[in-house]
Amino acid sequence: MDTQQWIDKGYNLIVEFAPKLLAAILIWIVGSWIIKLILKGIKKVLNKGKYDESLKKFLTNLTSWILKVILVVVVLGTVGVETTSFAAILAAAGLAIGMALQGSLGNFAGGVLIMIFKPFKIGDLIEAQGELGVVKEIEIFTTKLTGLTNKEIIIPNGALSNGNIINYTSEGTRRVDLVYGVSYDSDIKQTKEVMMNVITSHPKVLKDPEPAVTVLELADSSVNFAVRPWCNVDDYWDVYFDVTENMKIALDAAGIEIPFPHQVEIQKQG
Repeated sequence: MDTQQWIDKGYNLIVEFAPKLLAAILIWIVGSWIIKLILKGIKKVLNKGKYDESLKKFLTNLTSWILKVILVVVVLGTVGVETTSFAAILAAAGLAIGMALQGSLGNFAGGVLIMIFKPFKIGDLIEAQGELGVVKEIEIFTTKLTGLTNKEIIIPNGALSNGNIINYTSEGTRRVDLVYGVSYDSDIKQTKEVMMNVITSHPKVLKDPEPAVTVLELADSSVNFAVRPWCNVDDYWDVYFDVTENMKIALDAAGIEIPFPHQVEIQKQG
């Protein structure tokens, strides 16, 4: 093949592929600009929704990669590259990855739901999956709690989002449920007055909602009273322990007999 033939062949290739190449370059430039606009709009929507920062970054990056892969496929198709096999390979790879990470994807989906619907936030006291603790971190795949004994509790978001969640913090206040038993010889009216004085005199017991003292049951060896003071969530244990101690002191001082053994029990708020 002489020089002229090489020149002619090169010219034909340029004539054939130059328009496709220019079109591909134009598509890449316009597509990249459109992707930036889409990502900018997504960020604006997420910022207005006040979603968790980790969720915003993840969704933005995921959308960016998906759009860029689509753009690359379109550009390759424009210059004449067969994209059917390429798309099939991507689909097969995506299916294989999805099957391998099925549990992780469930946890990811649960994390997204938690961050969108916000059944709790960092600092809330919650009970879920048989665990009770303060929310420390909300991550894409797991949520970390700090237990009441300062232990770290890690719960997969898939199970967390699909189970029951009790949020003790969201309402701002919490009722302390206590039960005290006194002997049948005790005067009910006097006992209720003593118990009411104990809870109303505590500085962290709220006046609204109003605390209550009622006869709960006539047990085998005692008359049991339900004592129900309300407090702010952060004051729960202070009220619980203080009232328990002060109640024993007040009942003894009033000469009201407490049958032995006497149990003080907490009933979880429903």
